[in-house]
Amino acid sequence: MTPDVRDRANGPARVGSRNGSGGAVPESAWDRALHLIRQSDEIALACHVTPDGDALGSMLAVAFVLRSMGKRVVASFGDRHFAVPRLLRFLPGQEMLVPPEDYPAAPELMITFDTSTFERLGLLSDNTARAREVIVLDHHPSNAAFGTLALIDAKAAATAMLAEQLIYRLGGRLDRDIATCLYAGLVTDTGSFRYPSTTPAVHQMAARLVAMGLRTDEIARELWDRSPFGALKVLAAALDRVTLEGGLVWTYITRVDRAAYGLPYAELEGIIDIVRRTDEAEVAVVLKEDDQGAWQVSTRSKGTVDVGAACAALGGGGHHNAAGYTSHDSVEDTMAALRRELGKV
Repeated sequence: MTPDVRDRANGPARVGSRNGSGGAVPESAWDRALHLIRQSDEIALACHVTPDGDALGSMLAVAFVLRSMGKRVVASFGDRHFAVPRLLRFLPGQEMLVPPEDYPAAPELMITFDTSTFERLGLLSDNTARAREVIVLDHHPSNAAFGTLALIDAKAAATAMLAEQLIYRLGGRLDRDIATCLYAGLVTDTGSFRYPSTTPAVHQMAARLVAMGLRTDEIARELWDRSPFGALKVLAAALDRVTLEGGLVWTYITRVDRAAYGLPYAELEGIIDIVRRTDEAEVAVVLKEDDQGAWQVSTRSKGTVDVGAACAALGGGGHHNAAGYTSHDSVEDTMAALRRELGKV
């Protein structure tokens, strides 16, 4: 029998949430979110552009539960070239996804997942601006609380933890599909349980999900142990350019690098995790040129330097140890600006 996530013995503990101003979200805020959801016949879901496992997994998990409640559910993300990243194509529920052009122009109720700023919604920004109600479900401390109702917990290791909380509060039931989506989010944002954000609550949630019959080895292989041959060539180019400057190690990857092997932008996600291994560096940075010619800047810290604050000052955001932003300047100017901000934190 499928366990009911309303079961207090096996269900999630209520995580301490906060709003954009840093205070605790009162029960009345959760209650309002539940009221909005229950009174809505159609609910539009969105996550950030170029979604990772936490963004897409959290959104699809909630989508399953809303659909089981009899809601009309539409889900999307605002990329110009709408496609689920290859490493996430194993996630169930993708039949509920629609391209941005088929998304409701002015949703009555919209829920965003793992999205810290309005701009990160990409092509769905205008839809969000026209929505009557927008519930923001997120765990980024830099979240601007851009919706009409913010459910933000900066201490949660992943948005998936808040998604499970929402499912619990809606009276939903875990099954293997929902658990797969939530687990993908949990392991993605904890670095497969290696990051400092991995608390006992993270492992307790993982246990609940694995109990649904998950093959965690298969999920891990999809997320981390597969790549096209071209990804090795692009990695080689990135490592050939890598530069160590004191406690900073950085490199960049151009559109030309990817085009030579027909490699999609999404395949670059794991390069930062290789660069950050450098013993001599506290901070690792990878600049990735996207299909529009902008530089997507990924940063990682081993703990001493707050890269989230540096990226927030440059128009982005994230966490203390992992953050990013977009730059339209040259590689040289982008790195110069980032160095200045890193010197302030």
